[in-house]
Amino acid sequence: MLKKLFLLICLPMLALAQEAPINIDRIVAKVDNYIILRSEVEQLYLKGVQQQQPVSKCQALESMVVNKLLVAKAEIDSVYVEDKQVDDQLTARMQQMIQMYGNEKNIIEQFGKSLETLKSEVRSQVKEQLVAQKMQGKITENLKITPNEVKKFFNRIPKDSLPQIPTEVQLAHIVRLAKVTKAQKEELSERLLDYKRRILAGEKFEDLAKEYSEDPGSRQFGGDLSWSKRGAMVPQFEASAMKLKPNEISDVVESDFGLHLIQTLELRGQEFHARHILLRPDYNRLDVTDATHFLDSIRTEIVKDSIKFEKAAKEFSDDKQTQDGGGILIDPQTGSNRMPLDESMEPTLYFMIDSMKVGTITAPMPYRSEDGKTGVRIIYYKGKHAPHKASLNDDFEKLKDFAMMEKRNVEIEKWFKKATADVYIKIDPEFESCNIFGKDRISGGVEY
Repeated sequence: MLKKLFLLICLPMLALAQEAPINIDRIVAKVDNYIILRSEVEQLYLKGVQQQQPVSKCQALESMVVNKLLVAKAEIDSVYVEDKQVDDQLTARMQQMIQMYGNEKNIIEQFGKSLETLKSEVRSQVKEQLVAQKMQGKITENLKITPNEVKKFFNRIPKDSLPQIPTEVQLAHIVRLAKVTKAQKEELSERLLDYKRRILAGEKFEDLAKEYSEDPGSRQFGGDLSWSKRGAMVPQFEASAMKLKPNEISDVVESDFGLHLIQTLELRGQEFHARHILLRPDYNRLDVTDATHFLDSIRTEIVKDSIKFEKAAKEFSDDKQTQDGGGILIDPQTGSNRMPLDESMEPTLYFMIDSMKVGTITAPMPYRSEDGKTGVRIIYYKGKHAPHKASLNDDFEKLKDFAMMEKRNVEIEKWFKKATADVYIKIDPEFESCNIFGKDRISGGVEY
């Protein structure tokens, strides 16, 4: 049960789904001071269906009780997450939404709410999820697994129950991003300098940040980024923020994220508290002609075997996450360099591979980075692995993950047995048949 359960804990983090209308709403569970509404159980149940991870309503409720229990116990044990981490996660979610719906206007039309309202509603959920994840990490932080344990785990699996590994592929890419023109930078820079003049003339920094900043994570907070430790921010931003005196405002600072106007509020040793106004180029207006010609010539050299794809990726790719690994794409769900060839794959890749042969390279094709930058990329179809029953030799890393998951679940279940004695849990009689946690397994108390 718990193996399925901990998959559900992360389910609400995957995407912002449009809420289904709920006719009747009420509290169906309470964990210390945290409540769970019937509508929330319904929404999690529907998300499971939409994301092809179907769960029962009992499982949905149990996963939410687990989440609240982790958060409640984290409060007791003084386990917290920093506001900046919450803001970064919120920013990432909003970027996913923009990619999914095309632009901010489409999001507003789809949900019937402003972006600020949506972010405000989702921020508390993001924080709870991060706290729950940190608490899980704290519970299992000292766990390790040996090759011998993986072997024992594999040998315990009945031969007719070995997991089926689906068709997997190995892909690599080389990315070239469109360059922002000097004229575009000057235009953004002049706007930021105008904001600086207005602030020095008496307007409030936070008011201008709320109105003009293009950082979705901090804009609603007047550009406030909270406290940051040295090394947490990109070098250009950090260097400028650390040089400023408290309340001093920078000139225009350029980073990979765009152009910033920075105000340092406080300094404390190797930490700084700053806020900013961020302006980003309109990446839809950037010309990808040069990037396309460049990648086309690189592809020609690779096909002629004048340079290996891996070497070209290391030398020329603008994707810093894959550059050092020779452009190899990593499955975001598993961290593996083999990706299942199914609907979980990025749609562009999934449909493109269908018409490719192993060993071939695409022509330059449009690309949009996670942070919204425009460019082009070429993709190398490096390998394909047929579906098969898991084996110790071919799938050791996957089996290691499965064995570690089992070990974590055992450890967390032990923790739950103790934690339920410390935390008050009440479940509505409507869900009594769900037998939350299993009465025979968990000591402490679940009150109906």
